[in-house]
Amino acid sequence: MNATPVDYDLLATFVAVADTASFSKAAKHLGVSKGTVSRAIARLEGQLGAELIHRTTHQVALSTAGTALYERTAPHLNALGSALGELPETALEPSGELRLTAAHDVAALILPEVMAQFSLRYPDVRFDLRVTNVRLDLIAEKLDLAIRAANKLVDSTLKVRRLGAAPARFYAAPSYLARRGQPRVIGDPKHEWIFMPRAVSFFRVPRDFRARVLVDDIITSRNLACQGVGVTMLPPFVAADAVARGQLEAVLTPRALGSVSLYLVYPSSGHVPRKVSVFSDFLAARLRARPIDAC
Repeated sequence: MNATPVDYDLLATFVAVADTASFSKAAKHLGVSKGTVSRAIARLEGQLGAELIHRTTHQVALSTAGTALYERTAPHLNALGSALGELPETALEPSGELRLTAAHDVAALILPEVMAQFSLRYPDVRFDLRVTNVRLDLIAEKLDLAIRAANKLVDSTLKVRRLGAAPARFYAAPSYLARRGQPRVIGDPKHEWIFMPRAVSFFRVPRDFRARVLVDDIITSRNLACQGVGVTMLPPFVAADAVARGQLEAVLTPRALGSVSLYLVYPSSGHVPRKVSVFSDFLAARLRARPIDAC
């Protein structure tokens, strides 16, 4: 037989006929018509210049050339089919490694319960979680998705799914309020303030305003407020446990502070892996059941 390049589908059809010893059974197995199978075998024989299958009224048998071709190709085709079927992207159930990144507050307060429930439902998915407040480049870092909090996302290279919004509120420890009283306005000079660096620009504060603490981590900001260091702004899901334990209480409650939205983002290039789409749906459903503004 000549070393002629052969279409994979023709070889797969030939192996199916050889395995079943029947054009009809091979057609049923492949989900095509008997005529399609017959034409594929004829085309393959034409390309190779050899008769591969002896056809009679009652049976189908491999020729000498057909036997040689089967022995040389069937093991490889079967192995290739098994390998393709085991790919995480083609599995009915999501599987493989899900690489994601989230800020410290989301990673500490939202993801543990979600990941635990997701792992029970989808045990074939493994996680590689990068916890950082730095906005990583998903493409450069080979990450599948990120969970980000922002007023607005404008990165056109990413697909974005909004998961919910949390109104910003100010909190202070009861011990602090007992010493200093209630703040009257944001940036009240009679009080100590704990701010995320970018958050200061969101409010009208005195020209000479200086925060007692500037900190780039919301969990640390909450913990400092719990210790009575000052007044800080937190999303309700970050403050909830401390409020429930009596470590923090809301201040300046009549004031509308706007809100911060939580987004799930992932690269926008073509196909979305099943593990990403399933996790996205799972996380969104959990946050609908337990909204991030619940406090």
